[in-house]
Amino acid sequence: MKKKMFVSIASFFCVGLLAAQEKQSTETPEQQAAKTEVWSPVPKKVDAAVKTSEPPADAYVLFNGKSLNEWVLTSHPDQMATWIINKDGSMMVNKNAGNIQTKKSFTDYQLHLEFKIPATITGEGQARGNSGLFLASTGSGDAGYEIQILDNYTNKTYVNGQCGSVYKQFPPLVNACRKAGEWQSYDIIWTAPRFNEDGSLKSPARVTVFQNGILVQNNTELKGETRWIGTPEYHKHGACPIKLQAHGDKSEPISFRNIWVREL
Repeated sequence: MKKKMFVSIASFFCVGLLAAQEKQSTETPEQQAAKTEVWSPVPKKVDAAVKTSEPPADAYVLFNGKSLNEWVLTSHPDQMATWIINKDGSMMVNKNAGNIQTKKSFTDYQLHLEFKIPATITGEGQARGNSGLFLASTGSGDAGYEIQILDNYTNKTYVNGQCGSVYKQFPPLVNACRKAGEWQSYDIIWTAPRFNEDGSLKSPARVTVFQNGILVQNNTELKGETRWIGTPEYHKHGACPIKLQAHGDKSEPISFRNIWVREL
């Protein structure tokens, strides 16, 4: 009698597991991604002051407006980046070429970067000037730790995916976005994660982010690598390149300028 009952219970759980797997398999990637979206509370809007920044004397300049010599294609790290250098000394995303990353790898650093979303931007939500700054690129595609870039001056989206967020982990403390068509800046302090010899996490990554001179991430402790679908996890790695994203949405490409880093 006990054996039959055990078989019945085991069969019940197996059927339940198969049903759950079948249900999950019918979900679209968008439906799966929505499970990790947070929509409230919405960060308070704070107007940013005008700010310019020149590289300090000890900075390693990643883009000076003249060449892409410090950048390679993420998909082909042996090939120079093929984004577009504009007449004003900025570089524009080439979505056909894909993501780009630095030739050099970094661990802990201070980073300055400026970006501009076109005044003519169209779309809404995540399809409005979407790009990303990956503080450590741990592999191809969108692997790594992303600070979101997006037009969120008045554009509504899930708050842990808006500009200034640690993507899908932590919303910005406030919305410090300027209008599309205006230059904006990120000033970032990045502390890379550390790992034990067996691959286990020794200390998590931490990041402080100023957007347009306003604090939006305050020594935030990351939960792992950022993901569009699923929960964040850590995987052992060492020094990594810095990556810029060529997002697959159809809106107008954004531009970058004045990118430099100071190793800490």
